[in-house]
Amino acid sequence: MPREPPDPHNLSKQIKRAGMAEISKRRRIWGWWFFDWASQPYHTLLVTFVFGPYFAGVAAEYYSGAGLTPEAAAAQAQSVWARCLTITGLVIAFGAPLLGALADVSGRRIPWIFAFSVMYAAGSAALWYTMPDGSNMWLMLSAFGLGFVGAEYALIFINSQLPDLGDDSEVGEISGSGFAFGYFGGLLSLAIMLALFVEQPSGKTLVGLDPLFGLDASLREGTRFVGPFTAGWFVLFMVPYFLWVRDGEQGDKHGSFGDALRLLGKSVANLRHRHSLTAYLGSSMFYRDALNGLYSFGGVYARLVLEWDLIKIGIFGIVSVLASAVFAWVGGKMDRKFGPKPVILVAIWVLILVCTTIVSMDRSQIFGIALPEGSGLPDTIFFGCGILIGGMGGILQSASRSMMVRHTDTQTPVESFGLYGLSGRATAFAAPLLIDIATVTTGSARLGVSPIVLLFILGLFLMRWVRPEGDQT
Repeated sequence: MPREPPDPHNLSKQIKRAGMAEISKRRRIWGWWFFDWASQPYHTLLVTFVFGPYFAGVAAEYYSGAGLTPEAAAAQAQSVWARCLTITGLVIAFGAPLLGALADVSGRRIPWIFAFSVMYAAGSAALWYTMPDGSNMWLMLSAFGLGFVGAEYALIFINSQLPDLGDDSEVGEISGSGFAFGYFGGLLSLAIMLALFVEQPSGKTLVGLDPLFGLDASLREGTRFVGPFTAGWFVLFMVPYFLWVRDGEQGDKHGSFGDALRLLGKSVANLRHRHSLTAYLGSSMFYRDALNGLYSFGGVYARLVLEWDLIKIGIFGIVSVLASAVFAWVGGKMDRKFGPKPVILVAIWVLILVCTTIVSMDRSQIFGIALPEGSGLPDTIFFGCGILIGGMGGILQSASRSMMVRHTDTQTPVESFGLYGLSGRATAFAAPLLIDIATVTTGSARLGVSPIVLLFILGLFLMRWVRPEGDQT
């Protein structure tokens, strides 16, 4: 009998399966970790410790030159930064679940990650053009938002690959180790920027050199180089990810935009039957928003309230990121031993105490107790708070990702993590918006960050209804 021709569809699946078999589980995990290493500088260098404080300083000087008092100028600068994060938060919130559903019906994740990686690199590279006189700050905030949206959308698809890397007993440690690896990447990138590029008031870098590549310190070119540096770092270190991580066997599915909308609608409707997942998404919506608010405004607070320069903020960042890496690794071990829920609860309680302390102090007092002029106590306390913010933040992010795996629909992991992205970003505009309102109302950059405490408390309250073992379907 004549032999039937091979089915091209089955042949494609066999080739894909064979290609994945050639990549060991260990290498796939390392490739997945490299996304954390490659992307962490966006948060470390741009959001928190270099570009964010630099922009706040530029904006404060711009508004001061327009006739505002120093305190009012600082409040206005913080308000502008908050509005940028509010707008990007809204974009991320509305797009995250739909994109996750679309990827599920198509079965493809890598092309989406590549597309959002391009957004990340383009947006961050453009920050080079942020002028010290504040003349184009709104254009640069648009570029920052483009990169930030790309980073957050890519993270949804990256997180959805975690269930493929191990079972429930392994994913907590894999997640924690990934965050630890990423934080070390952020730490190294920050050290390089401080040592070789970011100018002190003297025009020299932290180690006493002129900014590398002949960059003009008087035009703040060393500091502005943080944008292209972040983009180049990401492009270079995403190579292992794209070499070692592949779409699974579902990668050749075909689905339409309408299919994605129906899947999303079904998943949202099913939440009423999944009480633990609903409570967890609500809880994480608040506490992750509060954590992002801490990251987004920590460096800005140091610049505007404590009047630190970028070098001091950078050193603070090194200490904080190092704590993040160490604590994330330890948190992964604790997650494996005790499960993610108790780890999350401890981290939230510590961060509530830290935020209360930060809101209650400035250069002249702490908890209403007056300090001698020139006292270094606020600096010391804030450094200690930075260690706890970094450490507990690393633990919280790692354990949260692990907790979501315990609530993930095994048939639609990307869409499930799209809902997780929605919960983390549905109110991503809320923390910046509340900080904006509080800052404008009080006229104080210090009191303006007080809503973060409320968001942590709301997240802690909703964790009461989250089952430690999850409710996988």
